[in-house]
Amino acid sequence: MANFQVNILGCGSATPSVRHMPACQVIDFRDRLFMIDCGEGAQLQMMRQRLKFSRLSHIFISHLHGDHFLGLPGLLSTLALHEKGGTLTIHTFDEGARILRQIMAVFCRETSFEINYNIITPSRAVIFEDHAITVETFPLYHRVPCAGFKFTEKPKPRHLRGDMIRFYNIPVSRLEDIRHGADYITPDGTVIANDRLTTPADRSASYAYCSDTVYNPAVADDVRGVDVLYHESTYADDFAAKAAPRGHSTAREAGRIAAAAGVGRLVLGHYSKAYDSEEPFLREASEEFPDVIAAREGMKIDLL
Repeated sequence: MANFQVNILGCGSATPSVRHMPACQVIDFRDRLFMIDCGEGAQLQMMRQRLKFSRLSHIFISHLHGDHFLGLPGLLSTLALHEKGGTLTIHTFDEGARILRQIMAVFCRETSFEINYNIITPSRAVIFEDHAITVETFPLYHRVPCAGFKFTEKPKPRHLRGDMIRFYNIPVSRLEDIRHGADYITPDGTVIANDRLTTPADRSASYAYCSDTVYNPAVADDVRGVDVLYHESTYADDFAAKAAPRGHSTAREAGRIAAAAGVGRLVLGHYSKAYDSEEPFLREASEEFPDVIAAREGMKIDLL
């Protein structure tokens, strides 16, 4: 079981190429799958990477351009054919939910699972939260409404020291509070400090996904300090003049965002089909930020 792993299913841009699939990622978080964007071929990529359909519980759509959205009807149909159970929540814009409802009404009227639509906007908001993780949206700056996503693992409980728990004969009913930082008071009123009873918790991780966006310093504020940042890099410097008019960033600009945000690592992607190598993206982003990798299909990034 992966604790917090990003799987790259597609990292190309609007036009597919023989080198790259359209945008799609799957986060494997404690045996649950969260998909981000769903370009064409996403369901085949899931099969190739042995990501189980039955574990998919949430799909997050950054915007309604085809290379981020058109794989979804086919995936939903296949999930129905596989008789997936439970509930699938699709986080998308109001128009996206309307389109999907119409498509499903025509092509897939019956499903073995319930589809919930959570309507999002390109604003700063928490759109999903449970006991272990929080997912937030933040604005991106594209030609259509577009949202980025930040996945933040919640702080973990501290580790109990078995020797000290036995020494003080602490009842089981108190252990959960102690794991979450409480001191222990003995029957005679002595306070035993928590750091004598526990060792520090494992670190928590965070991941931010910035799909299509022009360079905007505001993005750095929204992803500040994340462990890993995925930021689109459609063009290298040679086509920089095309980036902003088309609502995109260059690899160098992605590096500048990573540096300004103080992230741990930058992952590049959403490459234009004009390129037959990721080398210029890596070179130019690395001139702005030291820890850069180029996404590729099949890549797995462990955050912990």
